[in-house]
Amino acid sequence: MKKIILSIFLLLPLMLVAQQKREFRGAWIQCVNGQFKGMPTKQMQQTLSYQLDELQKDGCNAIIFQVRPECDALYESQLEPWSFYLTGQQGKAPQPYWDPLKWMIEQCHQRGMELHAWINPYRAKTKTAHTNASNHVVSRYPERCFEYDGLTLLNPALRENSDYICEVVRDILTRYDVDGLHIDDYFYPYPVAGVEIPDANDFKQYGEGFLTRDDWRRQNVSMFIEQLAKTVHNTKPWVKLGISPFGIYRNQKSDPNGSRTNGLQNYDQLYADILLWVNKGWMDYCVPQLYWEIGNKAADYDELINWWNHHCSKVNLYIGEDVERTVKYPDISNPKRHQLAAKMALHNDLPNVKGTVLWYAKAAVDNIGNYGTSLRNNYWRYPALQPTTPWIDNEAPRKPRKVKVVDFGDKKVLFWTAPKGKEWYDVAAKYVVYRFDKGEKINISDPSKILAITSDTHFELPDAPLKTSFVYVVTALDRLQNESDIAKKKVKY
Repeated sequence: MKKIILSIFLLLPLMLVAQQKREFRGAWIQCVNGQFKGMPTKQMQQTLSYQLDELQKDGCNAIIFQVRPECDALYESQLEPWSFYLTGQQGKAPQPYWDPLKWMIEQCHQRGMELHAWINPYRAKTKTAHTNASNHVVSRYPERCFEYDGLTLLNPALRENSDYICEVVRDILTRYDVDGLHIDDYFYPYPVAGVEIPDANDFKQYGEGFLTRDDWRRQNVSMFIEQLAKTVHNTKPWVKLGISPFGIYRNQKSDPNGSRTNGLQNYDQLYADILLWVNKGWMDYCVPQLYWEIGNKAADYDELINWWNHHCSKVNLYIGEDVERTVKYPDISNPKRHQLAAKMALHNDLPNVKGTVLWYAKAAVDNIGNYGTSLRNNYWRYPALQPTTPWIDNEAPRKPRKVKVVDFGDKKVLFWTAPKGKEWYDVAAKYVVYRFDKGEKINISDPSKILAITSDTHFELPDAPLKTSFVYVVTALDRLQNESDIAKKKVKY
């Protein structure tokens, strides 16, 4: 009996987790690991469909999909060749023909998820051996690239490279209905002992006014980030720009404002001044890759999530989580379980942490350590709206009109009419449907009352016992998920 009571006691923290109504719940789907290379069209679509279905059940509301791993494309492009990581031969179109980015946007939107197109700006070729297509940037402009430890990269010192990357981004945004544009931690290459970045001549030519090459490199990247931000928001103002840096900005031994860590630093080794970009408003969300465990001696997760919470309040802060490492290490306070519960507790306690991105999607889909089960049954049990981005738009659309119920005999369907709106910022893009018991106070801040987040203007109501009554509430969301006033309808069964 005591064992049963103890087991129930240990489960109570999991059963009582409070959920946020607004939370970014993302997952990275990468291609550069070769998981899709040469996979037939139908098989890849089936694989992705299964992953999206499982992630939807887990509560995900955003997918970050890698579409440009090395200046190539997992989408139809006149600027860059088809990706080696799609067909196994750079420049070769998929057969039977399809457009993975277009398809993924459709699939994600059908499931109520956002799709963020993930590009790698500077990387032009990985260490994987293959032949570049004749229209690839390395083939066309080899002088604009440099090699480093087996990688080929666009030289960040050259403005024509920044212009080129922004042209690619503008092309994606113009032709595809993406919700976000995402880049990760590859700026200048990760340092390799004894290997120098071959930019001494560039520094002599372009580095006037800089005391050190490090400062000049940081300026090169920062100028690109500023240009990228302007490109994104001038092309489609509602598209969110997200950056996922390495998890350590600076160690305290390098900077009194740094974290109490001892590892590679964005600022000093990757030449990425993340806090400058945050404070300048050059991104809309930041996803530091906190892939370590709580208690790690060099980079303690607890230390780092608190550091980012303190320093990253001017944009939306989401935490990059390593699924495999989270379930590999025991909870310090309860060694019989892994660290998911402790990490989620930190998320809930820190006011500026507004979401999570899972590294990587397949690990959650495979339910390693019951990670996916924990999300769907507990932490992400109820639907969540996206965090707002008031610096882009904070005006809500008008509320839905003409809410009515049509009884089809075996089912009841709630219908409504879209509110009037002309511009992107006041047109309804989605709707939220809530249900409340008869006499219950209407509180749309409670995510447990959400039945659906949908782009349709109708919703099939769930069955209920005869002679019961509910109040259904519908609100409208614009592209940035600002929420309207409520429209309500009492329904008797």
